[in-house]
Amino acid sequence: MLRRYFLGTAKLAGWLMARAVRQPVVLMKWYWVVSWMLDRVDHFPKNQRFVFGQRLAERSIHVLELLVEATWSQDKTAILAQANREMEVLRWLVRLAHDRKILTAKQYEAAAEGIYECGRMVGGWQKDSQRRAASSPPPRSTPKRDPEKS
Repeated sequence: MLRRYFLGTAKLAGWLMARAVRQPVVLMKWYWVVSWMLDRVDHFPKNQRFVFGQRLAERSIHVLELLVEATWSQDKTAILAQANREMEVLRWLVRLAHDRKILTAKQYEAAAEGIYECGRMVGGWQKDSQRRAASSPPPRSTPKRDPEKS
């Protein structure tokens, strides 16, 4: 179901890809997960939309913001760890939505698949940034010159 949604928006995808300058794949995939999630939240029952749906939407968008921040940040590890924690909460919220019969089994499967796939990518990105931070030499400090000796 999520794949059909992605294929149906190929025109927008082409426009975004033309604009994207070496964006991480996980960022683009998460963008589609958020878009799909927001469409589902719009169809939640009224009594659940403003309490439960709002939390799903806010957390999904917050993860998107974190991934954008990590893309341009020097220290990615802490940001990616926070994104991973937010995704874990989203997993539980989506599961709860399915248990409360707000999401169908197919919708739950599509959401869980998207969150799982992006979570694995974020975890890999986090490990890679930790490895790079550990292997990079500390910044060189230049010795201060004494103006009298010059």
